[in-house]
Amino acid sequence: MDNVIFACVHNAGRSQMAAAFFNELADPERARAISAGTQPADAVHPVVVEVMKESGIDVSGHRPRRITPELAQNARLLVTMGCGDQCPVVPGLELFDWALPDPKDRPLAEVRTIRDDIRSRVLRLVDVSRLGCPAPCRRRLT
Repeated sequence: MDNVIFACVHNAGRSQMAAAFFNELADPERARAISAGTQPADAVHPVVVEVMKESGIDVSGHRPRRITPELAQNARLLVTMGCGDQCPVVPGLELFDWALPDPKDRPLAEVRTIRDDIRSRVLRLVDVSRLGCPAPCRRRLT
């Protein structure tokens, strides 16, 4: 099984949303997502928890964590999210960088837009990587 790492600096917003969407859309027998950051925050941003609940995904129990070599050990892809020079570098992984604004301290409407952009990007990644779950097991995400 392949792991995909979604990373941003604080692991409290973008990467949490991306990993949650990936785990809903990908075939769990083929790939799983983990999220991490270079400077993890204490908790997932409350506005992120709120907009993800609107999509039917509960991330309230998720905790930001630091990216480590052990965490990246079984990974195939690393997707960084607008963290510039602070993005992690993990040799040997296929790398994508998604320029996305940080949802921290943004109004709810803007965070919804960021969430929807992330969902679209994750869906494309799952489809292009052929890691998608067959139609019967895909959950409808609102």
